[in-house]
This record gives sequence, C-alpha cells and structure tokens, in this order.
Amino acid sequence: MEPAIDVRGLVKRYEGRAVVDGIDLQVAPGRICGFLGPNGSGKTTTLRMLCGLLTPDAGEGRCLGLDFRREAAALKRQVGYMTQRFGLYEDLTIRENLDFVARLFSMPQRRAVVGAALERLGLTSRQRQLAGSLSGGWKQRLALAACLLHRPRLLLLDEPTAGVDPKARREFWDEIHRLAGEGITVLVSTHYMDEAERCHELVYIAYGRLLARGSEAQIIREAGLAVWSLRGPGLAARLEALRAAPGVLSVAAFGSAVHVAGQDEAQLERALAPLRAQPGLAIERAEANLEDVFISLIARAQDNFAAPAGAAR
Repeated sequence: MEPAIDVRGLVKRYEGRAVVDGIDLQVAPGRICGFLGPNGSGKTTTLRMLCGLLTPDAGEGRCLGLDFRREAAALKRQVGYMTQRFGLYEDLTIRENLDFVARLFSMPQRRAVVGAALERLGLTSRQRQLAGSLSGGWKQRLALAACLLHRPRLLLLDEPTAGVDPKARREFWDEIHRLAGEGITVLVSTHYMDEAERCHELVYIAYGRLLARGSEAQIIREAGLAVWSLRGPGLAARLEALRAAPGVLSVAAFGSAVHVAGQDEAQLERALAPLRAQPGLAIERAEANLEDVFISLIARAQDNFAAPAGAAR
C-alpha cells in the first residue's frame, strides 16, 4: 500500500540557516505518527510544507498520492491542518465558525455536514456559544471539528493539546484513535510523553534533523542507554557535577528519583562512583523510558543556530 506520506530530503532555510535539514518521512495510511522535538526543532515548518502552506527549498515526494510540491492546491482539499494557536473567529458562535469553513470548501448540504460535525465532537449543546468564551478544551474540539468538515484523509495536528486539561486531552486522543480506525492518517506534534506513548510510531527531530524513528520500543532499544535511578538525601547538590561528568548524557528528576543516563557504561560508572559511598543514597539500575531517550538525543544534537566553535559572539 502506498504511504500516506512519503517525502525525502525535505529542506527549508531562513536567512541561510536550515531549520529543516534533509528530513525523510514515511507514514502508512491509518497510522498515528507522533512528531516530537524541542521548540525550534522544525516541526511546525515541516507540517506547513506537507500541507502546501510553505514551499520547501529542496525535497521531493508524495502525500496521499499527490506530489506535495506540484499538486499542493489539490492536496489542501484532502488535508486537515490544526495550528498551535486557535485560528477561528472568536466573535462567531461555534456553529457560525463551522458554517463559515463549510462555505470556504463549497460543501454541498452544508447544514447537514455542520450538524454532523457538531454531534460527533459533542458540540451540539454549545453551538450558539461564542468561540471566544470557550475554554481551551472546547476550543480544541471546535478546531478539530473544523479540520474534519471536508472529510480529509490526512490530519496534521500541531501541538493540539497544549494548555488543555488532562480530561480534555484524553477525550481528544480517544477521538484521534477513532479517526485512525476509519483510515485517516494522523501526524501530530506533541511535547507530552504520555501522548507519544499513544502513537503507533514516533519521529524525533532536533535542530531540523531527524534523530530517531520507529515504535516506542524500537526507539528505546536502539538508543542503547544505560540508566541508573538515584534516591536519597543531598542529591540536589550533586546534580550539576553529574551533568558535567564525562559519559553522562542526561540527568532528569522523576518524582523523588533522579535518572542518570549514558551510553558508555564505564564512564557512567566512574561518574557515579563518588556517590556510592554517600550514606542513605540508593543507586539502582532502571529501565530507560522515552523521556530519558529524548533528553539524551538533545544532548548529542548540534544546534543549527549556535555559533560555530571559535566564532566571535
């Protein structure tokens, strides 16, 4: 089966800097692909290129069987794009916003289509409410309803649950999985590790470059991290020295424990050796998780906007 997304060598530059630098991306139909990376990593730029809002400087490929560069106009009619910021009219009601979007797509039987969207996203009882008066969770539902009006085959969601409470986030993801079950492909950027775990596969980029791709289990396995969990008094005073120690890729707090991760077992052991004699401090082996992996990936990645070594600042 032809991938829903199949692009290679995607590049976008601003002021001579590559904010997206040679990204290859393939996603099969009906799959939910989590798109992860720190702020400024190129996620939003990539999504905008895939849906035809930005023209790439280099790269080729197809989305939904269409050349994503040459057939961008046709592709836009089959893609739903949900931006980071709420992009609908706050002085219109929920129904009026959806009706406006339906008009833009020249949809036949507009009233019935809008009614069905209201029903599906649980918005019917609030349809007369002004969008500007909605909470973050309800704005999110409205934005998703607007994305789905024209029955897209591909959804591009840019941090859709930022600032939304846990209950609304869970309901949103339940809907995303229902959509995937209907054959819609979803590429969703997120910073939340619990959301990443709900995706079928993950792509991680930093500073415009692809660093890891695969299922959660694959990414953790291929990272090859050794992780130790530290618990006990006096840890806070030791963390900066640990972060600076050779072989330590990440030091991160998880509740009352601190995870120390690295790839070189011998160097990691030398970094931890001074702590083993500290009274009351427990040091135990731990399983690597996605957050351990992603923090360590950032530590190894090169900032595409950082000044070269030796350059004047």
